[in-house]
Amino acid sequence: MSYTEVLQQAKKQQIAPVYLLYGTESYFIQNILKSVTKAVLEDGDDENLSVYDLEEIPVQEVIADAETFPFFGEKKLIIANNPSFLKTKPDKLPFDHDLERLNQYLNQPAEFSVIVFVAPYEKIDTRKKVSKAFKKNGTVAECMPIKEYETGKWISELAKNMNITIDKNAFEILETELSGDLHMLQNELSKFALFAGEGGQVTAETVENLMAQSTNNSALRLVDAVIESNLHKAISIYKNLEKMNEEPIGMIALLAFQFRTILRVKLLKQKGYSQFQMQKQLSVHPYVIKIAISRERKFSVKRLEEIMNKLTEADASIKRGKMQKELAFELLLYDLIQPAK
Repeated sequence: MSYTEVLQQAKKQQIAPVYLLYGTESYFIQNILKSVTKAVLEDGDDENLSVYDLEEIPVQEVIADAETFPFFGEKKLIIANNPSFLKTKPDKLPFDHDLERLNQYLNQPAEFSVIVFVAPYEKIDTRKKVSKAFKKNGTVAECMPIKEYETGKWISELAKNMNITIDKNAFEILETELSGDLHMLQNELSKFALFAGEGGQVTAETVENLMAQSTNNSALRLVDAVIESNLHKAISIYKNLEKMNEEPIGMIALLAFQFRTILRVKLLKQKGYSQFQMQKQLSVHPYVIKIAISRERKFSVKRLEEIMNKLTEADASIKRGKMQKELAFELLLYDLIQPAK
C-alpha cells in the first residue's frame, strides 16, 4: 500500500495487527508511527508501548511480548526496528531470528497487540517467505523518498497543513535547494512557519536568512561573492563550507557547475533561446536557469571561459598534489575575484 493509504487508514482508527514500514524516507515512517500510536494508545500510556532493536533482540522475544496480555488498557503497541532478515543479505548477528515463529504469528496475530516493523532500507527481498507472509497477512507501506518532480506538490501540501503561504521566489528556492528531501523540507517549513506565524507568508528573504545552509546554496553565494568582487565574503562562505566537511575538490565542482551553467545560458541567449527552451536544452530546474539569466549579463563569454580555465587548473593542481588543497582553494577565490584583464 502507499504511504498515503496507510496513513489515512490509521487516522480513521482502522488499525492492522501487523505493519511493515520499509524505505529510507523517515518523514513517512514517523508520520505513520505517530498516527498508529495515537490510534492504539491513550495519551501518556507508556506502559503498553515496547520498542525493540532487532539487531540486538531476536524476533521470537518480540513475538512473545506480543502474545502477552497488556497489564493496563485494551491494546499494546510494539515497535520492532531494523528487521535486517528482510534484506537480500541479512546482517551477521550473535543470535538467530526464528523466522518460522514470526511466520506463524503473522498467520494468526494476537488481537490485543499491534506490531510495527520498521525497515529503513532501500530494498527488501520480496522473494523471501517471511516477506511474502508480511504482504499476505500484514499491512506493508513503502516509505521511499519522493521524486524530484513531486517536491513542489509537497511544499504546497505541507504549507497548507501549517497554515502558511509561500511566495513565488521562496517557493522556487525551496524547490531547488531541497528537491526530493522531504524530511529536510518538513523541518525547514516548520521553522519558517514558527517565524511567519499562523496565516503568515514566507518570503525569499525569510528562506535565505533562516534556511540551513546547503552546499549547493553556498555555491550560489560564492558566485555572488565573485560577482561582487568581495573576497572577505567569499572566504567566509568557504570557511562555513569547511565546517560542513565539504572538500575543496567538491567546492570546485560546485562552482564549476554554476559558472558552466551561466556560460551555457549566455551562449543560448545569444542564439535567441527562451528561458523554457534553455531549461529543456540543459535539463536543469527552471530556478537554476532563472538565476543564471540574472547573472550572465555581468560576465562576458571571455571572462566566463577564463573562470572555467582557472577552476580546471585549480582542480588539477590539487589532484596532482602540486599544492596544499586548502591553500589552492583560497588562491583560486582570490584569482576569481580579481578584475577581468
